[in-house]
Amino acid sequence: MAILLKNVVPWGRRLSEYQDMFHLTDEEISTKSIVSFGDGPASFNAEGTLKGGHILSLDPIYQFSKQELAGRLEKTRGIVMEQMRQNQEHYRWDKIKSLEALEQVRLSAIQMFLADFEKGFAEWRYQYHELPGRTGFEDNRFDLGLSSHFLLLYPSLGFKFHIRSIEEMLRICKEIRIFPLVNLDAEKTQLAQQVACYFQNQNQNQYEVQVEPVGYEFQKGADTMLVIRK
Repeated sequence: MAILLKNVVPWGRRLSEYQDMFHLTDEEISTKSIVSFGDGPASFNAEGTLKGGHILSLDPIYQFSKQELAGRLEKTRGIVMEQMRQNQEHYRWDKIKSLEALEQVRLSAIQMFLADFEKGFAEWRYQYHELPGRTGFEDNRFDLGLSSHFLLLYPSLGFKFHIRSIEEMLRICKEIRIFPLVNLDAEKTQLAQQVACYFQNQNQNQYEVQVEPVGYEFQKGADTMLVIRK
């Protein structure tokens, strides 16, 4: 199903956040081939590439132009911030101290993304893709696959959607990491446990499946990631 620009809510995260969310080290960034699914307007690719990383970002919003995405940001940023204001009790304000600081962090990520987007698109670092569709990459093409704030965050998409999406990630990646393991209301759901059990039971221990604590908790209770290794 084609995504419509009017449904896009640009909201980006910084490289430092990715490192905390995924226990991602500087060495991994510089030595591993990484594909990040549903990256949106994060600055992970832009900042990671400057560190010498080999990063591919996949997202359906990359079908739109830099100008279209920037325009959509201006239309939605006030709405997003008002939603954050109404729900701020669900978040921890220790590292990011205030709503104003949060807005600056998110806007800085988006501005870095927009500044890099056209160059990165030409270099094939940003490619259009929509899960659970199959990518065009060969098996085990990447060392590491990431999913930030998409997979397992939306139980309403259904169990089969998440399984098919993760199966495609695992087809092209030797290891995947998914964060967070709660829903949009910061509630733990059965979905993450069901998905973990599914892959634990596949093909006589084909996968090593672990839930690992991380050094990142902005959403209260969202402090673990799912790791699946071949």
